[in-house]
Amino acid sequence: MRILQINTERGWRGGERQTLLTALGLRAAGDTVELLARAGGALAREARAQGLTVHATGSGFSMAVWLARHGGDYDIVHPQTAKGMTWAALTKFLHRARLVFTRRTSFPVGQGHWLTRLKWLQADRLVAISDASAKAPLAMGLHPVVIRSAVPPVAPDPARVQGFVERFQLQGKRLIGTAAALTREKDPVTLIRAAQRVCEHHDDVVFVHWGADGDVSDEARKAIEVTGLTDRYLLAGFEKRVEQLFGALSVFVMASQHEALGSSVLDAMLLRVPVVSTDAGGLRETLALGRGLTGPVGDAQVMADNIITFLDDPVVAAQMADRAYAYMASEHDVGHMVRRYRDVYQEVLEGH
Repeated sequence: MRILQINTERGWRGGERQTLLTALGLRAAGDTVELLARAGGALAREARAQGLTVHATGSGFSMAVWLARHGGDYDIVHPQTAKGMTWAALTKFLHRARLVFTRRTSFPVGQGHWLTRLKWLQADRLVAISDASAKAPLAMGLHPVVIRSAVPPVAPDPARVQGFVERFQLQGKRLIGTAAALTREKDPVTLIRAAQRVCEHHDDVVFVHWGADGDVSDEARKAIEVTGLTDRYLLAGFEKRVEQLFGALSVFVMASQHEALGSSVLDAMLLRVPVVSTDAGGLRETLALGRGLTGPVGDAQVMADNIITFLDDPVVAAQMADRAYAYMASEHDVGHMVRRYRDVYQEVLEGH
């Protein structure tokens, strides 16, 4: 099959990582895979480094022009973002390729939902990455296929972990970590408030927050100062392949207000790091059945209590981490994800 993957986001987050994993897996299965990506973006750079053919684009209009001219060269056009789906749908009458769209968010669809439904109807097959992500399409009478995102095994890098610990003088500390941009949807302020409560009970704990700046960066920095956590809450910035550092953590935390799945949570689970999270979106289903501890969105007290539970009871923490690891092996394997996508492509091409 000739397959075009579309993801034109500028940065490097979970969706871009999943797009690259999908493309590489399809290529390994024998398909011809190319990528339409943002010129100068992180995904374009990573894909080229892996030997993929990348078509660089800029604005939405330039993407539309490219798709109108070249979309018909592919058996399947597969947008991995809402923006990509918008332009692929608008130009479908010109390129006439089969469309498969992956919805990677769990945001509720508000005003203008009829336009969203009209756009989604242009997809020959709609995919959601979790039950939470599928909720909005189902409410519109659509029938998405759930294909859960996957993460590859993380190669431990003890030297890199040791270097990180030494660089920030964290020797002898128990580390609580998260990997999330400083954006409102990731809710770093609630996590900082939870950290304050945890640090009141444990003087050997330091919180490490990896992630790029965002729309609440100033608010987060002020919260760290106000809560007196300047030396206990480390904003470590964006770190490439940050999952290699998760082995240093005693607990991984996710404070998101909305999360279709949360690929960094999957990385932590794969490394047997116990996870504390909100029950937002797909996080609830990922951590169900004793695979982690969850609490309401925005509830710093429950989040702190859950972290303290793991710190105070390493047996419980290890049991949940083992359950999470077993679940990862069965539900979030890269090969399984790629096979599911190939099955969907074949069904679409055969008219099923």
